[in-house]
Amino acid sequence: MGIGLYRAGDWMALRKSNKLSEASTAVQIYNKKTADNCNRSNLIKNRESRDNDDSPESTPVIIGFDVTASMGYLAKEIAVNSLNNMISAIIDDKAVSDPQVLCAAIGDVKSDCYPLQVTQFESDIRMVRQLMTLCIEGGGGGNDGESYNLLWYFASRHTNTDCYEKRKKKGILFTIGDDKCHPDLSRTEIFNAFADTVPYTLSNEELIREVSSKYDIFHLYIENDTASDTEVCRYWSRLLPGRSAPINKKDISLLSDLIVAVMLVNGGKTHNEVLSGMDQKKAERIARSLSFIEIKKAESNTISF
Repeated sequence: MGIGLYRAGDWMALRKSNKLSEASTAVQIYNKKTADNCNRSNLIKNRESRDNDDSPESTPVIIGFDVTASMGYLAKEIAVNSLNNMISAIIDDKAVSDPQVLCAAIGDVKSDCYPLQVTQFESDIRMVRQLMTLCIEGGGGGNDGESYNLLWYFASRHTNTDCYEKRKKKGILFTIGDDKCHPDLSRTEIFNAFADTVPYTLSNEELIREVSSKYDIFHLYIENDTASDTEVCRYWSRLLPGRSAPINKKDISLLSDLIVAVMLVNGGKTHNEVLSGMDQKKAERIARSLSFIEIKKAESNTISF
């Protein structure tokens, strides 16, 4: 997938026809009561990001967001503002070449009916249209974690990309949410979520090593000004050192700015270069978040064989 180009006029027309505004609620935007079969991870063999005339050097970009009970405002923000702002900024800033975006709704594999839903990789307004076909289940088990690791598994074993296969380069994957991640995926959980049979439980560390061969992965964790913020921060700093960053719930409107800033740093720009090139009021608000991102010089988005 990934044919077509993203145009501001298409976004404005879609926003108007779907009556998207700051007054919209997550329930109004995502009105599915059950997940569409075309989005359910257990019914999908592969998602493909391929080069074409519009995207001769396609780069797969995966954005996965928590859709459990506390996260309705995040789903709304992505639909109403962040996805459009992000793709526009990626194109303007040349953060990556020819972005093809896949969106994913992440729940809890231990309790939810639809723990992972994924759209197609798209380059045009279809990325937003497909985003709004996702079912916001609003579940979660209150069990000290969500299943962000499902997206790592899916990206590693159920995506095919010309970026990786032709050019030996990595795509980019973000997960976004306010909780820790369950420590592993059991054989039963993997079968339920993907209809895959595997020989043993996969730990997060193993999943991260595996998916990191094809994608540079990051996690943005949302601070809610509660006592658990410090614990969640420490957790992600240990699991993804230099590749996780906080964003306060009050600054959720800057989510797209932070995502693009991280992508630019990942592409080789310094923090100062990125921040000085932004609107300075926004730069001041995301500077702390971006300081958590530290890409080691030895790391690269090019894969050696």
